[in-house]
Amino acid sequence: MNDDLFKKLTVLGAGTMGQGIAHVCAAAGMQTVLYDVDLSTVDRGLERIRASLDKGVSLGKVTEEDREATLGRITRSSDLALAVEGTPFVIEAAPESMELKQRLFRMVEQRVGEDTILATNTSSISISQLSTGMEFPARFLGMHFFNPVHIMDLVEIVWGEHTAESTRDLALEFTRLIGKEPIVVRDSPGFASSRLGIILGLEAIRMVEAGVAEPADIDKAMVLGYRHPMGPLRLTDLVGLDVRLGIAEYLQKELNSDSFQPPELLKRMVSEGKLGKKTGQGFYRWEVE
Repeated sequence: MNDDLFKKLTVLGAGTMGQGIAHVCAAAGMQTVLYDVDLSTVDRGLERIRASLDKGVSLGKVTEEDREATLGRITRSSDLALAVEGTPFVIEAAPESMELKQRLFRMVEQRVGEDTILATNTSSISISQLSTGMEFPARFLGMHFFNPVHIMDLVEIVWGEHTAESTRDLALEFTRLIGKEPIVVRDSPGFASSRLGIILGLEAIRMVEAGVAEPADIDKAMVLGYRHPMGPLRLTDLVGLDVRLGIAEYLQKELNSDSFQPPELLKRMVSEGKLGKKTGQGFYRWEVE
């Protein structure tokens, strides 16, 4: 085990996924820097991490000592240079935009050593395309976590065209160290999980659009009939309808397949700001945290 590599890391982006990744890494004993351009976003992320830990304490799954230790390992930052200084491992969890992610990694590469591992939490964007223009693309790969990160076991390790085997192996070791189960996927649009999951989610939305059944009944069919832990429409609310729309549009273009054509209902709900849990309204009503 590379002990130095796993003592410290930086998470870029304090939204839903970034705060979740920071949570599990800090809980695993790592000194974790949580960065975002706006410090208030970092503070909101920390509040949600604390709320999640508080819930764990109330359920008897987390001790008060572990809660405080986990929070004590997280450092907040809105200064990119300071956030990545001396870190051996960087995980990016910025919004799903090729241009945004590439721009962010260009800035990061200028501020870290050539051995620093760079990982992106993208759920669908090509790892090989993201690494275009990188000085050291061999140290870059995808690490696709699932929401909520502290509960979901799976992490997709996505091996790009230029990713070194040693980078992949260290990412596998890291993933197991934080208590997650990795699978290895070659770089391909949608990887394994998004490509399969989005098809189910889009078809469920088409069924609602056509009046086949209510969202709760469609979800119940998959939970009780196929033993899915959660129905596709509830999952869409948790992921975010805007995120699902972006993935569908990307996969439709990259795979040239009508199977990924976004339903009009999905596009309309996104345009109306009904994005799921984060806005309080999607296919279900949610209490906004």
